[in-house]
Amino acid sequence: MKIRASHILVKHQYEAEDILRALKSGKTFEELAQRYSQCPSARVGGDLGVFAEGRMDEVFEEAAFALKVNETTLHPVRTRFGYHIIRRTE
Repeated sequence: MKIRASHILVKHQYEAEDILRALKSGKTFEELAQRYSQCPSARVGGDLGVFAEGRMDEVFEEAAFALKVNETTLHPVRTRFGYHIIRRTE
């Protein structure tokens, strides 16, 4: 199975929680990714493209594949890279 997802990557949990609050207040995922994400994908709104199982960090992948299309994680997802807010787009 393959999915498409976007993410916002930050170093600290409090930053990820601030971003989740901003999403709830109406900011767009893409806008927040471009502004705050520390991943090169930030310039394209956090889009990671299409990927299959076994291609991403295991914890990240588990969270991404558990989402429904257009759903965003409710809590920051911690990996060795930092804290992610993940949105499944396809």
